Amino acid sequence: MSSSDSTPKLYKAREPIFPRRVSGVFRNLKWIIMILTLGVYYVSPWLRFDRGPKLPDQAILVDMANRRFFFFWIEIWPHEFYFIAGLLIMAGLGLFLFTSAAGRVWCGYACPQTVWTDLYILVERWIEGDRNARLRLHRQKKLDFRKARLRVTKWIVWLLIGLATGGAWVFYFTDAPTLLVDLVTGNAHPVAYGTMAVLTATTFFFGGFAREQICIYACPWPRIQSAMMDEDTLVVGYRHWRGEPREKHRKGIDTSGLGDCIDCMACVNVCPVGIDIRDGQQLECITCGLCIDACDDVMDKIGKPRGLIDYMALTDEPREIAGHAPKPIWKHILRPRTIMYTGIWSLVGFGLLFALFIQSDIDMTVAPVRNPTYVMLSDGSIRNIYDVRLRNKHGEDRPFQISTTGSDDLLVDIEGGEDQTVLVPADGTKLQRVYVIAPAQSGPATSDRTPFTMWVTDTTNDDRASTETVFNGKGN
Repeated sequence: MSSSDSTPKLYKAREPIFPRRVSGVFRNLKWIIMILTLGVYYVSPWLRFDRGPKLPDQAILVDMANRRFFFFWIEIWPHEFYFIAGLLIMAGLGLFLFTSAAGRVWCGYACPQTVWTDLYILVERWIEGDRNARLRLHRQKKLDFRKARLRVTKWIVWLLIGLATGGAWVFYFTDAPTLLVDLVTGNAHPVAYGTMAVLTATTFFFGGFAREQICIYACPWPRIQSAMMDEDTLVVGYRHWRGEPREKHRKGIDTSGLGDCIDCMACVNVCPVGIDIRDGQQLECITCGLCIDACDDVMDKIGKPRGLIDYMALTDEPREIAGHAPKPIWKHILRPRTIMYTGIWSLVGFGLLFALFIQSDIDMTVAPVRNPTYVMLSDGSIRNIYDVRLRNKHGEDRPFQISTTGSDDLLVDIEGGEDQTVLVPADGTKLQRVYVIAPAQSGPATSDRTPFTMWVTDTTNDDRASTETVFNGKGN
């Protein structure tokens, strides 16, 4: 043996996986989730919602130019980024919750890589046939007309799906009907074409060729999930105490000493990541449950009870070996860890809902001008300068009036405004220079720092917003 042959290899060569078609509860659940998730993704940019004359009438819109996000009647502006942070926290806690309760169910059912890979495998099955037909085509060395036709047809459909995926993504960032016309006529921004090209290529490669390699090597979650799981987590497992010793049940053979597993390989042939669940829990398993459907179908045919492969927890093994019934599923799910995750997730959700309900359609931020700290006018009064950013979330221009409370001695003067009123554009902001003046010998003029509240009032409907700030006097 040469030295090169004895050198261990860092990477194992990929063996193409051709999952067999299967039907059952979990396969049907995957179909439903795939239809729902893809439907939401592709249809959402086309939902309409009246946003006034200055914004596209799009229900879900990411306005990158103005750094805003719209979801039907909900508007999130740059200063409200805590909503995005809260949603990300809820997404993380939700992932922890589902993983601690039922393993990698997110990976098996709702992960975009899984959903698009399922779709690509479905297309492959429609065009090239089920597992055996695809295996024969793969092993065929000669590239004849039939093989070339099937391959090219499959790749064209894959590319069209990838193109639709990239197209749907860019539609979230501007008015979808307008952008579609621009894309077709060649008038769209190069960024739109570039984004579509990248997403088309990645979807084509990840869903068509990389498939399970993304889950095994590129995704970090399989290596993190163990921290979220314990002995009561429900995962897909094989009841070896019932299935072993495994052997094919042939006619004329005494099967009294054999297990229920007939070594038909159905569970392996349907697995999208190509593992044998009978070998125990493995990092590659995405907990999709297709092997459960395949095994249950075989058990029905040979007259054996279902559940040889099933969702179970580690704590079920000693109980079942001892002849006891497994712990009810709700007891596996409702335990301190999952209750804690649910509680924290709910608290964050209620906090975001509360912040959403008290959200105002007008807002302001106040930035005191510190250079100089104050200005003494000719009559001895003290003037402070503030840069006030006014926000108007309404679909039309609104007049805002600025006033103060907290000290009766403070007067407001608006640069370029009358009666302390400023016209703020629809769905926009306006930076306004505001002067606050304290008469000579008044308390704020002679004191060091006088706290007060600056108010902005929408004179159309009397909505108000305020910000606490300070007035700097000669005491400085």
